[in-house]
Amino acid sequence: MYQAHFGLREAPFGLTPDTSFFFNGPQSQKALNTLLVAARNGEGFIKITGEVGTGKTFLCRKFMQSLGPDFVTAYIPNPNLSPRSLILALAEDLDVLLEKDIEQHQLLRALNLRLLNLAAQGKRVLLCLDEAQAIPVDSLEALRLLTNLETEKRKLLQIVLFGQPELDVKLALPEIRQLAQRITFHYHLGPLSRDDVDFYVAHRLRVAGFDGARLFSRGGVAKLYKASGGIPRLINIMAHKALMVAYGEGRQQVGGRHVALAASDTLASKPRRFWRRPWPWLAGAGVLAAACGASWTLLNR
Repeated sequence: MYQAHFGLREAPFGLTPDTSFFFNGPQSQKALNTLLVAARNGEGFIKITGEVGTGKTFLCRKFMQSLGPDFVTAYIPNPNLSPRSLILALAEDLDVLLEKDIEQHQLLRALNLRLLNLAAQGKRVLLCLDEAQAIPVDSLEALRLLTNLETEKRKLLQIVLFGQPELDVKLALPEIRQLAQRITFHYHLGPLSRDDVDFYVAHRLRVAGFDGARLFSRGGVAKLYKASGGIPRLINIMAHKALMVAYGEGRQQVGGRHVALAASDTLASKPRRFWRRPWPWLAGAGVLAAACGASWTLLNR
């Protein structure tokens, strides 16, 4: 697509959580440090919250990648499961051998034995749950009971909850107050600042192979910040589209007008008033539109 035109090895603003693009901005680095310190301290529950698109899944992947060989991790991306299904998913991730239609007490015993064996090997077991706001209340209580498994020295299982702010509402319910009291480390991911957006865009371009001075003009970055509200996912979507606009015009730099066009075509952009006309270059860019079809589908899923 536009990579060769701008001197890039790969697309810089993809939506998949590729940890090579992890941005060590003030917020993301503090969140990562919080997770690493809490995990190494052996805390039972850790919580990370943030609005949609602020990079919670990205942070989760980076966190698990940053843990040393003394950690065994399990990851459940969609924890909207019954208590039994949630425990089965954890057991599967930890390679627990289970008989078909195993009874609940046998399931818990097999999981406990696996955790004890891993602890005897000097391993710490950590479960990461993404989209944790979707966990049913009774499944949250089942997780709390799992963290009661421990040796004389430490917990056998640590749990990290990554969720939208609705998770805090759920944790405030009286019936799971015991779990809320066990969350000793937490962090809230907010949007990027105006300066952070500038650094974020430059960082992703550099990782993708750009070695020039400035691909997005200062005006382009300012509009990108205003239209995205500092939300990384929206930045990626609009920056990608703005690069396509600039490429379609044969430009070597992305300006404010290109970002405004990209914002006008993005439903979730903040002030969708930048540009009311349709993308003018599309009329004469049939070849470009065809080449972009696959990525366009990905961006608008």
